[in-house]
Amino acid sequence: MLVAVASGKGGTGKTTIAVNLALALAEKIPVQVLDCDVEEPNAHLFLQPVFQDEEPVTLPVPEVDNARCDGCGRCSEACAFHALAVAGGRVITFPEMCHGCGACIAACPQGALAEKTYRIGVVARGRAGRIDFVQGKIDVGVPLAPPVIRAVKKQARGEGLTLLDAPPGTSCPVVAAVKDCNFCLLVTEPTPFGLNDLRLAVGMVRELGIPFAVVINRSTLGDLRVERYCRHEGIPVLLKIPFNKRYAATYAQGKCLVQEYPDWAPAFAGLWREIERLVAQHAGIAGN
Repeated sequence: MLVAVASGKGGTGKTTIAVNLALALAEKIPVQVLDCDVEEPNAHLFLQPVFQDEEPVTLPVPEVDNARCDGCGRCSEACAFHALAVAGGRVITFPEMCHGCGACIAACPQGALAEKTYRIGVVARGRAGRIDFVQGKIDVGVPLAPPVIRAVKKQARGEGLTLLDAPPGTSCPVVAAVKDCNFCLLVTEPTPFGLNDLRLAVGMVRELGIPFAVVINRSTLGDLRVERYCRHEGIPVLLKIPFNKRYAATYAQGKCLVQEYPDWAPAFAGLWREIERLVAQHAGIAGN
């Protein structure tokens, strides 16, 4: 099962939930963690994996043969992403904006464009005890996160539980991470910002047709509007983690809740059982 852990905004505790769930289940079932927050991966700070290998993520981008190019501009007109421009009768390419679709090459009547490899990031693999760990990281200055996220998702083993730590927000990188998952766990906080961005995240997963539920972190802050919203929308709240300065200190030191406070391990195991139940329920409804 592929389970995404996402949030409408940063700082809600998404990675905290992902790594603690992984640690709580690693002794019982095969567990893999995919860190798809490729602009700022941080799950490794908690799990401390030993990385074994890595490989670059590349895109095919156009290269111009100026001897054959007549500056007609057909390539620039065909590019939806403005990765080519014509100036002074010459084609200028902007590889950092290219999506590798090949439309410009197909549109060139002179055959003056060819593909070259352009690196945009890296995927690293390793082990954290019994947990198989994969991390993506985009290169500095590269704006295209989705191809790196897709490269990370290709490493999913397809056995046991694969937990995907998604980027924050609801933009294209999050959609690339969450789509095709079996379930999405939305992590939020009981604040006005948390509620606003939870609404956006709920709209996203509903549009994708993925079953989902909510975890409320720092649940004792006193704002009950998130819980009221979930009740009104019929969204299951599977776990609440209270605000506790000791827990905050644990996170700040790069430690995990289920290791420092073992009483939390059954709660995360119960979270997994509820996810299994909701996925089976959704599959039954879809089958009917």
